[in-house]
Amino acid sequence: MLTLDLTNAPRWHDLAPGVRVQLRPLTTALMVATRSDPAVEAVPEDASDEERAVAFAKALARRAVLAWEGIGDADGKPIAPSSEAIDALLDVWPIFEAFQLAYVSKGLLLEQEKNASALSPNGPSAGVIDIAKPARQPARTARRG
Repeated sequence: MLTLDLTNAPRWHDLAPGVRVQLRPLTTALMVATRSDPAVEAVPEDASDEERAVAFAKALARRAVLAWEGIGDADGKPIAPSSEAIDALLDVWPIFEAFQLAYVSKGLLLEQEKNASALSPNGPSAGVIDIAKPARQPARTARRG
């Protein structure tokens, strides 16, 4: 069942011990705006999926981050979110991964869920597990006569 949060209130997400960010809800408008972000559109066509993911995540974070705690400059003084600071934050691998898992992937899960049928909760497919062994080689096609 899809549960709708009609409040659309920003939420705090913990990205690392002592580091948390307040993010806007991941809405359709936010995703569409991010897809057309100049930084995302500037990614070369021959860029890897990883390069595209980083560009998209940074563009999304620049739109979504409202506030944060536990982030400071080189001297340890707290700093406010800015485009440069958000990009630098996502350059830290564990933070990038946490942002992807806590925020981005939740929106993409719905995208994946609509591409497949769920198992019946109480029909013949209830509790079914895959027992077929993988094919050792590709199947041969029939010869045409």
